[in-house]
Amino acid sequence: MTATISTAATPATSTKALEGIRVLDMTHVQSGPSATQLLGWLGADVVKLEAPTGDITRKQLRDLPDVDSLYFTMLNCNKRSITLNTKTERGKEILTELIRRSDVMVENFGPGAVDRMGFTWDRIQEINPRIVYASIKGFGDGPYTNFKAYEVVAQAMGGSMSTTGFEDGPPLATGAQIGDSGTGIHAVAAILAALFQRENTGRGQRVNVAMQHAVLNLCRVKLRDQQRLGHGPLAEYPNDDFGDEVPRSGNASGGGQPGWAVKCAPGGPNDYVYVIVQPVGWKPITELIGRPELADAPEWATPEARLPQLTKMFQLIEEWSSTLPKWQVLEQLNAHNIPCGPILSTKEIIEDESLVANEMVVTVPHPERGDFVTVGSPLKLSDSPVDVTSSPLLGEHNEEVYVGELGLGDEELRLLKSNGVI
Repeated sequence: MTATISTAATPATSTKALEGIRVLDMTHVQSGPSATQLLGWLGADVVKLEAPTGDITRKQLRDLPDVDSLYFTMLNCNKRSITLNTKTERGKEILTELIRRSDVMVENFGPGAVDRMGFTWDRIQEINPRIVYASIKGFGDGPYTNFKAYEVVAQAMGGSMSTTGFEDGPPLATGAQIGDSGTGIHAVAAILAALFQRENTGRGQRVNVAMQHAVLNLCRVKLRDQQRLGHGPLAEYPNDDFGDEVPRSGNASGGGQPGWAVKCAPGGPNDYVYVIVQPVGWKPITELIGRPELADAPEWATPEARLPQLTKMFQLIEEWSSTLPKWQVLEQLNAHNIPCGPILSTKEIIEDESLVANEMVVTVPHPERGDFVTVGSPLKLSDSPVDVTSSPLLGEHNEEVYVGELGLGDEELRLLKSNGVI
């Protein structure tokens, strides 16, 4: 059961936060589209400019033949689509007019690609001094600048992979798209700040966000621990040995309160509950697991006494939890106000009634594929409600934008199409 959202924009009951802001979206794949989709959810008019062949993700990982993939539809809701061949002279003229009419321009091409089109930052400023021009790249200036950036490459180079996994295993990628969508969120923050500053200065500005930098920002606690290593082993980690770099520490919480994922019945791949043992929670935990004598035993009674034997502590908890279903474990732990959470599978999440009620799992009608389920907006503003609308078909809004807004004639539109400009 998922909340159903209309395919056409529902009339807003109140002004949207970014109403009146025009975004020229020259992004593709995930990092850029995730950012511009958020801007669309906040009320901006996002015009997605695609090559006549379309964003490559329209055809990637298709589950239905000849229909836009879920990869595309789930990252491009609340946008309009126009096509334009920016390599042609007429295409460059039209792009110039689109830039002139936009408040924000976002791109995530390879380094220097937009400059080579003839649209350097200096040129863009000449066209529209008020525009906020945002670029998402893999890396900042330096030896990595021209490396090809992908999600897991960013994770590898931003500190995530070296600190994810178990001590005796290889570095692991996280399932969360912190390199792509994580960078998109950082880009949105920068764009909004630039728009706010424009209110005072009247000027637009250049915004640059790198995927490696965004991942590093999300891994700051690991750099905290790298510096703490200079003063000795990290007591809250379950690892026995420490070198001169932060080790992989499995499911350790990484914070001041130890945590771990403990097995539950019947032992499926996601039959786990993550448990955090606060000092105040130790006594009720000992009662739940049937070992009340450990509450006051000198070798277990204090957090300092328990730190050297975290592995044994969670083994004791798991001996209890593995006999019960995770929802029963959750219920008993919550009854004692012990921080915990079930490991939810993707199937459980997509069927979670509370996520549906909060419009975080929504169903959107699509003119060709029918209904599809997607993730709703995590940004909840009381005066700017989000209406999730369908992703656009390729070039669906060519006539609306080129004729209705730029004032081109119907005959020119036909010639542009026949000449491969759109």
